[in-house]
Amino acid sequence: MGIIRALKLGYDYKRYTDDEQELKVRAVDGVDLDVEAGEFIAILGHNGSGKSTFAKHINALLLPSEGAMFIDGVDTSKEPELWRIRQKAGMVFQNPDNQIISTVVEDDVAFGPENLGVPQDQIWARMEESLKKVGMYAYREKSPNRLSGGQKQRVAIAGIVAMRPKIIIFDEPTAMLDPNGRKDVLAVAHELCRTEKVTIILITHYMEEVIGADRVFVMDGGRVALSGTPREVFSRVEELKRLRLDVPDVTDLAYALKKKGLPFPDGILTREEFRTAVRENRILPARAETESPAAVRRTFAERTTQRSAKPEFAEASEPGTLDKSHEHTAEPVFACDISKNPSNVRQEGETLLELENVTFAYSLGTAYETKALDDISLKIPKGQFIGVIGHTGSGKSTLIQHFNGLMRPTAGRVLFEGKDIWEKGYDLRKLRTRVGMVFQFPESQLFETDVLTDCAFGPKNQGFSVEEAKEKAKAALHIVGIGEELYAASPFELSGGQKRRVAIAGILAMEPDILILDEPTAGLDPKGRDEILGRVRDFHNDHGITIVLVSHSMEDVAAYADRLVVVHEGKIAFDDTPANVFSRYRELESMGLAAPQITYLMNELAEDGFAVDTSADTVEKAEADILKRWHR
Repeated sequence: MGIIRALKLGYDYKRYTDDEQELKVRAVDGVDLDVEAGEFIAILGHNGSGKSTFAKHINALLLPSEGAMFIDGVDTSKEPELWRIRQKAGMVFQNPDNQIISTVVEDDVAFGPENLGVPQDQIWARMEESLKKVGMYAYREKSPNRLSGGQKQRVAIAGIVAMRPKIIIFDEPTAMLDPNGRKDVLAVAHELCRTEKVTIILITHYMEEVIGADRVFVMDGGRVALSGTPREVFSRVEELKRLRLDVPDVTDLAYALKKKGLPFPDGILTREEFRTAVRENRILPARAETESPAAVRRTFAERTTQRSAKPEFAEASEPGTLDKSHEHTAEPVFACDISKNPSNVRQEGETLLELENVTFAYSLGTAYETKALDDISLKIPKGQFIGVIGHTGSGKSTLIQHFNGLMRPTAGRVLFEGKDIWEKGYDLRKLRTRVGMVFQFPESQLFETDVLTDCAFGPKNQGFSVEEAKEKAKAALHIVGIGEELYAASPFELSGGQKRRVAIAGILAMEPDILILDEPTAGLDPKGRDEILGRVRDFHNDHGITIVLVSHSMEDVAAYADRLVVVHEGKIAFDDTPANVFSRYRELESMGLAAPQITYLMNELAEDGFAVDTSADTVEKAEADILKRWHR
């Protein structure tokens, strides 16, 4: 028997109707699963597939409705054994703020062992050892609220490691992190598995994160729908897409090209495998002499600063290296100034919103004063789709909260249609109906008894009659794909993706001029992500509304945005087209960011001596370029 063994495991959530009738919802249905000690296991599945419910059985947060779960040979249904089971299996959740409770890092890590009754001298030895394992010992005396998201997540991991469990469950631990934060957390997980022989269970919606796993289980409807090695699972592209999932971009590109007749093998997982297939099968033509690999490298070097010695974005097939070099990287020197007047960005109508030399500091005038924005000037015209990226703590969320007056600048001006929004007598309430904001995890914005009433709340506050407000709500719900059958449903009973769409509809019903989306797809499965962003893009195209999308996904902003604004240390580092910004990936890496995987792949192919368009930053663009060259 393995360290984790599920036998016909079933679990029902119970709900009660208004007349107190009990309803059972089957979340896990007859799962058989056996995991050996020291394995790295990835669990994939769409929202509502049952993967998190299953994971909560591993440390007995939930007990089976039927069947059995054994952890290291112990039946989790035996109540006297719960304490022992939870010592064996620790869980790291999506949001580290939900796990960090102390005001000093070392105290937080010591909290778990102390509650286990570990002797005092051993507690501090464990704290030191655990923080060193995750690369956070230098921060032991810091306050957690002064750490980045990735650093907080590593502290949360250290707190679990200090209790020395045999199993660690990572439940979407990177959903809220920037690219470097994601890479660091994944590296810690692989390091613990490799050197400490800790059994790792990773639940994620990022397909690239599971490439280094030993085995992958795909759940659907509470059952295990697919299982195997990453290569076996990701070779079944069509099945995964039917299950609302996806495959890594490199895998998707190779599969799409193979369907068009190009000689790619099944199950390509990494950029190196893709490049090998191109070389061995002579898929791409070589560059002309004037475009030799050396010339490509010279041209690229002229566009890109060489100050950063940081290596390229690590392949997922090499997941065990904990890269902390970005934490102390010097501020990059930008090779050219593209941040003032982006010449390649599609310009739309007149300027709606403008920031003039805006500076903002938290805790102004105190010992804790922190400058979040530093002399930022920015114009938002009518009709653009703008992406905003930046590492955790860069100032991007502070920036967008100035757009509709949720924050007041310490210095500088915010203008809407040429008027200073902080002048005496300006109607901020009206501004917030014209500059609508959907926050991260927008389901927290839902509060009414049914979907239609919730969406009609904004228009009613604008002064429209109940009937007029409902008509506007219906129109907005139609735009986001919510049908009449859900109008009377409680918003709290909807799926994660449906909740997001209802929250967006509530803002759209007010007919804003600018829609700001702050990480609207965090925690959603790939299909839910594409549905929401696709609906937003269609609305943007049909109605000309300005969209501002804040995201940690480089692939999302590459696919949807016309213009990309990069925030770094409270300043605008870049403001240009996504292709131009991502061509500077060395500098982005020094800021804790990255480029899409396709950008790296196309640049590597060019350096290998093949003729490709290095500005291609999506699967679709790269597919079109490679197909064109193949046919030639």
